[in-house]
Amino acid sequence: MAFKRALCVATPEPESLTAAMAGIGMNFASAAANEPNIEDTLFFASVEGVDKEDFRVLAILVTWFGVHHTWVNADRLTKVVIKNGSSRVRAFWCGLAQWQEKDRRFARLAMLHKRRIDLLSSGADFQIRRHGEDPRFEGTCIRIPANLLRARGADVLSPEELALRHRAYRYRVAVGPNYRADLLATLEAEPRLSASDLARRTYASFASAWQAKRDFVIAFGENGQRKFGLREKKEKQSA
Repeated sequence: MAFKRALCVATPEPESLTAAMAGIGMNFASAAANEPNIEDTLFFASVEGVDKEDFRVLAILVTWFGVHHTWVNADRLTKVVIKNGSSRVRAFWCGLAQWQEKDRRFARLAMLHKRRIDLLSSGADFQIRRHGEDPRFEGTCIRIPANLLRARGADVLSPEELALRHRAYRYRVAVGPNYRADLLATLEAEPRLSASDLARRTYASFASAWQAKRDFVIAFGENGQRKFGLREKKEKQSA
């Protein structure tokens, strides 16, 4: 069967989504999934927060994005939001991108929505008159009362903590937030994967997966266990 590149998975069950959010460093009282895909988790968390009005999830998502946006694969996230997001979800991500306007990788996201909307379906004017606007979203395409989404750093792991727990995130810190980082992280965990399975697992193109696997085998061997320093060891033994 010919390889067909995927863009996103099916909507997860609530328990699976909570575990995935915990797995990318959001501090929920849940067992954490093992190294879930970052962009999948961010997108489905935004659907839960915006379309289903779970503002606790949305608050932690906004905090997470403020801390970790540098290591998000902006290209893939943008494509997922455009293809699968509701109008309100697209407006929310547009607002997040406008908040982080210095990160030009999100420039396309920042242009998704032109008309300003309220996150609250009702009562926004009253709440904003009473509490003002959330300063993170002032001047963006989405209007949010200041008292709605708490901003607490303890709600998410730091980059250092998340890099210890999430292999793909660690590779993104090391080589950049791109498909190759995810490909290498997946190969480290499962070096025997074929190029097509590797591509499907990471949403990468077949060509990118093939190149990453070729380079990984050259550097680490088929099983990812190649030893280094053998020449130096032999020289010491013969000295």
